[in-house]
Amino acid sequence: MVIAGGRSHVGRDRPKLPEDGEGPRRQMRLSPYRIETVPVTNARFAAFVRETGYVSLAERFGWGPVFRPFLANPESVKPSATATPWWGRGDGAAWFQPEGPGSSVADRADHPVVHIAWDDARAFAAWAGGRLPTEAEWETAARGTLTDPVFVWGDEPPSPDAPPCNIFVGRFPYGSARKPPYRGTTPVGSYSPNSIGLFDMAGNVWEWVADAFHVRSLSRAAKARNALAAQANEKVMKGGSFLCHESYCDRYRISARSGVAADSGASNTGMRIVYDA
Repeated sequence: MVIAGGRSHVGRDRPKLPEDGEGPRRQMRLSPYRIETVPVTNARFAAFVRETGYVSLAERFGWGPVFRPFLANPESVKPSATATPWWGRGDGAAWFQPEGPGSSVADRADHPVVHIAWDDARAFAAWAGGRLPTEAEWETAARGTLTDPVFVWGDEPPSPDAPPCNIFVGRFPYGSARKPPYRGTTPVGSYSPNSIGLFDMAGNVWEWVADAFHVRSLSRAAKARNALAAQANEKVMKGGSFLCHESYCDRYRISARSGVAADSGASNTGMRIVYDA
């Protein structure tokens, strides 16, 4: 999909989560670019690995964060000590076995690849002849032909029972109303596209962009957050994932963003590639 470029913007003047740096709205001018219509799939990442022998960061670390209900034996894994106890350490978890040994992507070739760190995403993008989008490019593509919508489909909040994208349905975090095989990721393109034909710009998996995470504010809290982000080498992720829910991670909105250490990946972290036009 070709995006013509020209005048655009990033962020909102009335951000829902200002502490995330969702605002203020900033005007900018973009050069033309092409963006892939779906996130990178397991099949494409497998082809990259076969051709290059690439070893992902999760493989090198020997583990990755996994949504605890998806672990083979979640009760044997201590909950995360952070404010997100629904995550657990998945020893051996990586892109080809997202829930650890015994899991596989053999029946998920058309699902988005996960456990992708920022460097993994950049390595794949270079192999594909592209790059990661900037945050402004990502938001511009997500809005499509709409002027300034809250969501990729418009301003109406998603139905809690039948949302228009792959986000958490039920009582977060352990009361999922979804049934196997699609309690986690879904095949790319399973939901309706946005106004210019891009799929999964909301939900399914978080998508890395090129930007370093930074909150544009002079407040003391913002300065402290920026210092931590710089220390951890945090980059921006966009779009939310299958674990987003209005009661916790209400970040499937276009302006929403998350700052995550560049060497981190999880069972809901993927990517989308752009190309200079």
